[in-house]
Amino acid sequence: MAIADFRPGEIVLEIPARTEYVSLVRVVIAAAAEIEPDMASERIEDLRVAVSEATTNAIEAHGLKGVDDRIRIQCNLADDEIAVVVHDQGMGFEPDEVPELPEPDSPERLLHESGLGVHLMQMLTDESEISATDDGTDVRMVVYSSKRRRDNGDR
Repeated sequence: MAIADFRPGEIVLEIPARTEYVSLVRVVIAAAAEIEPDMASERIEDLRVAVSEATTNAIEAHGLKGVDDRIRIQCNLADDEIAVVVHDQGMGFEPDEVPELPEPDSPERLLHESGLGVHLMQMLTDESEISATDDGTDVRMVVYSSKRRRDNGDR
C-alpha cells in the first residue's frame, strides 16, 4: 500500500505469519478503538478477542498452505463503528461448512479444543463476514459504538 492510498481513520498492519505478532495486532486494534469516545471498554475487549481469533486463523492458514506472504489487518474507524478486515493468502474455506457447536453447558462441548474461532467472532462482533476466494480469505468484523447501539436500541 502506497502512502498516497492512506485514508484518514484507517490503520493498516502487515505482519509476518507468526504467532508472536498476534499480541501486537491486539494492542494496535485496541488502541485504535480507544480513540472512539463512545466505544465501551467491554466492546473493545470483544473486538480484541475477535481480531486475535481471526489473526490466529490467518496464521494457521498460511502455515497449512506454506505461504510466506504477510497477513494484512486493516482497521477503519468511523463515527459510530470500527471495522477490521483480516486478509490472508491461505487456502480459504466455506464458512457455511463450519460445524455447529454443542451448547456451552453440554458435556460434548469439552471435546472441541479448536474450531471455536469463527463462532467467537460471530458472537463478539455486531457484524461478521467471511469471504473466501482462490486468493485467500477476508474476515470482516464490525463493532458498533455505544452511541450507535443506544440509537438502535441494541444491547
